[in-house]
Amino acid sequence: MPRRVALIINPAAGRGTGRAMGEETRGRLRANGLEVVEASGRTWAESEEHATAAIRAGVDALVLVGGDGLVHLGANLVAGSETPMGVVAAGTGNDFARNLGLPVRDPARAVDLITRGAVRTIDAGRATGPNGEVKWFAGVLGAGFDAVVTARAARMRWPRGQMRYNLAILRELPVFKPIPYVVELDGRRIETSAMLVAVANTSSFGGGMIVCPDADPTDGLFDVLLVRAISVPAFLRVFPSVYAGAHVSHPAVEIHRAARVRLEARSIRSQADGEPFTELPLDIEVVPRSLRVLTRPTAGRMDSDEFDTRLR
Repeated sequence: MPRRVALIINPAAGRGTGRAMGEETRGRLRANGLEVVEASGRTWAESEEHATAAIRAGVDALVLVGGDGLVHLGANLVAGSETPMGVVAAGTGNDFARNLGLPVRDPARAVDLITRGAVRTIDAGRATGPNGEVKWFAGVLGAGFDAVVTARAARMRWPRGQMRYNLAILRELPVFKPIPYVVELDGRRIETSAMLVAVANTSSFGGGMIVCPDADPTDGLFDVLLVRAISVPAFLRVFPSVYAGAHVSHPAVEIHRAARVRLEARSIRSQADGEPFTELPLDIEVVPRSLRVLTRPTAGRMDSDEFDTRLR
């Protein structure tokens, strides 16, 4: 059981419910006898600074109350280290939590896992941008239509939540054109025009878009989605099927597997875990067993030896 945790709360998560869920989480952590180090700041940069200082000073875990964006921040704070992160999913989409079978909008169950659960060690993605900057991601990195939509949604102040993303889709679709890419998969070069390229550690992003249904965050490989160039009307027809993972049967859709991916395209930025990321070109590698997450052992793809012992 962890004894001392750093806590970051995104009060705006889940259309403003993050604040109340954060207060409940703090109270439940303390009621379980944990020392809580406050790491929330007025900005993400300030939260990052506070959390970094707390981790360096020594905490048993980093606890995040928010959505996939806050998970992204957490991954960049603890990936490659021995510090696990606990997730209290309070966002709109919560794709990371759903992919790992974590409770969603349920602080009581989430805190129970944080205080009594096990540490699950999963893969994470590490991307190096054109300026040499290295960033991590926990779920899905996309470069194409999704990144354009994410960038537009980030600039919008209304509406809030998932509707803002949906509106951004409607505004971008009429003007979007296929993008010329160079994609290298473990050294194999593909030159193509595509609507979207996604590098997936987990299966979904964007609030339930199951881009790579078979992606497994413990297999040491990315699932890489290519949606080859199609007309906007055809894209409109296939796009809704992504919420059921049924798009994979479309002839323009390909899914490859690779441990190392290079993406090249002109004037294209990426998104990762639903957050605006960095511009291309990107060199991306999967780093096996580099991210520790507080959860419970579950049946399925995970072998029993892929869980660490309970925290003491």
